[in-house]
This record gives sequence, C-alpha cells and structure tokens, in this order.
Amino acid sequence: MKVAVPSEGSNICTHFGHCESFTIAEVEDGKVLNKKVLDAPPHEPGLLPRLLAGEGVNVVIAGGMGSRAQDLFAQQNIKVISGASGPIDDALVAFIKGILKTGPNVCDH
Repeated sequence: MKVAVPSEGSNICTHFGHCESFTIAEVEDGKVLNKKVLDAPPHEPGLLPRLLAGEGVNVVIAGGMGSRAQDLFAQQNIKVISGASGPIDDALVAFIKGILKTGPNVCDH
C-alpha cells in the first residue's frame, strides 16, 4: 500500500491543494518500508488525483481537502482521510496502527 501525505516540511499541510510537496510512504506488514518526497506541481484542478494515482497511491492523509478533490480521488480509487494534523511520521504510525485521530476537514470548498 502507498500512502501520500501533503507536506509542509515534516508536518501535514493543512491545505491539500497548496502544499509544497507530498510524502509518499510504502507501507507493508505494519511498517513503513520507504518514503520519498515528491515536489508538488503548480496548482491545477484535477491534476493531483491523477498524479498520485500514477505513483500507485492508495490512501491520502490530509489536513483539509475540498469535496471536488475528494470526488476526483474516489474516481481514482484512492481513499481520502481528512482532518489530520501534526508530524507526518506520527500520522503514518497512527494510521498503520489504526488509531489515527482526525478532526474537522479544515478546507471549506
């Protein structure tokens, strides 16, 4: 499984479409096998779901994401978890353990 997290340094970016990069983690048998950072392309509606699907991503953990983007990810068979915050590594460990805590989706469009 591959998990993508919109990144702002080592933290989850609160606004998915305006992040500086994506941390993509390959997860298997309850562990992160490897991670890579993919620079975010210039913002273009509909591009990121196709881009991340092309990277083999199955799940996106985000702080906030608009409903249109969530629909586009669903069309790519990518699950979206919104309302996450804090350090990326902590979120990945919590996700793997099934204890990722989320709050409200901080994106309102």
